[in-house]
Amino acid sequence: MTDKKKGQALMANVSVIGAGSWGTALALLLCKNGHDVTVWSYKEEEVHMLSEKREHVSKLPGVKIPDEIFFTADLKEAVEEKDVVVLAVPSIHVRSTAKKMNAYVKDGQILVDVAKGIEEDTLMTLSQQIEEEIPQADVAVLSGPSHAEEVGRGLPTTVCIGAHTEATAKYLQQLFMNEVFRVYISPDILGIELGGSLKNVIALAAGVADGMGYGDNTKAALITRGIAEISRLGVKMGGAAETFGGLAGIGDLIVTCASVHSRNRKAGYLMGQGRTMQEAMDEVKMVVEGVYSAKAAAKLGKKYQVSLPIIEEVNKVLFEDKSPKEAVNELMLRVGKAEHMALPWE
Repeated sequence: MTDKKKGQALMANVSVIGAGSWGTALALLLCKNGHDVTVWSYKEEEVHMLSEKREHVSKLPGVKIPDEIFFTADLKEAVEEKDVVVLAVPSIHVRSTAKKMNAYVKDGQILVDVAKGIEEDTLMTLSQQIEEEIPQADVAVLSGPSHAEEVGRGLPTTVCIGAHTEATAKYLQQLFMNEVFRVYISPDILGIELGGSLKNVIALAAGVADGMGYGDNTKAALITRGIAEISRLGVKMGGAAETFGGLAGIGDLIVTCASVHSRNRKAGYLMGQGRTMQEAMDEVKMVVEGVYSAKAAAKLGKKYQVSLPIIEEVNKVLFEDKSPKEAVNELMLRVGKAEHMALPWE
C-alpha cells in the first residue's frame, strides 16, 4: 500500500460518488496525487458535459479537469473493485445511494463519507446510515474547514479523517494528503460528524445576522456560543470534547459562518434580508444542508436533554415563520447565566 522510500501512498483505484462541487474538487485532488480516479453522477447529461468540457461550469467555473479523470453514470462500474469509494452526494441522498451501492461493495471495501448531515426521522449520522445499508464496508469520514471552491483551486486546506481503525485512517491520510491538503486522523467518527452537521445550523444563524446588518460582535457571539451548544450535545452523545475544539468542530464552524462560499451562510443572509426559507434555497441553487439538519439537531437536544437555544431559534425562523429580529431578541434577553457552569467561585 505504501512506498516506504517516499512515504507516499501508491496509486489507488478511487471512485467519487457525486459530481457536485465537493466531489469534483476531491476528484481533482486525488488525481493530482497520482490515483486512478472515476467520478459517478446519476445524470447522464452531467457525465457528458464533464467528459466533453472538462470543467464543471456551474459548480467550479474556471477549474480545468484533467483528461485522466473518467466520468460515468454506471454505479456498478464506479464501485466494483475500487480500493476506495468517496461518497460526495448531498446528505439527503446518502442512504438511498448507499442502498443502491450495496450489491457492488465487497467485504472490507473502504467507503469515505464527505457529506455532512443527520437523518431527521432516525437521528442517525451519515456513516451510521451507510453502515446500516452496507454492513460489509469499512466506513470512514472526512470533514473540516474545506470549501470546494478553494480545494479545487489548490489553496492550502486542512481536514480531519475519522475511521474505526488506525490502519484505515493512516491509509486514507496518505491517499488524500499533499503539499496543499493536510490531513489529521482521529478515532472519533461520531464527534467529527456531529461537528460537521450541527455547524451548518449555526451558520444559518450567522447568515441571518449578516443579512440583518449586525456586526462582527454578533458573528463572534454566534460562533462562540454555537460551538458551546455543539460541544454540549456532542459530548453528551459520546463524542470527544477535543474534537469540537479542532478542525471538525470550531474550525469548520468558523469557515462556514464567515465565508462567501458558504451556502448555509448565504441562505441565512437572504432570510435576514426578508426572503422565505424556500426563496433563499431557490436562490442559492445548491442543497442547504443546515435546513435539513436543523430539525434533527433540535430533536437530539430534546432526546439528550441538552439546551440548544440558537438551534431552537433557527428552527422557529425556518419552520414557524418567526421573524429573525424576534429570534435575536429572545436570545439576547434570556436569563443571565455563567459562561462555564463548572467553574467554581473562590
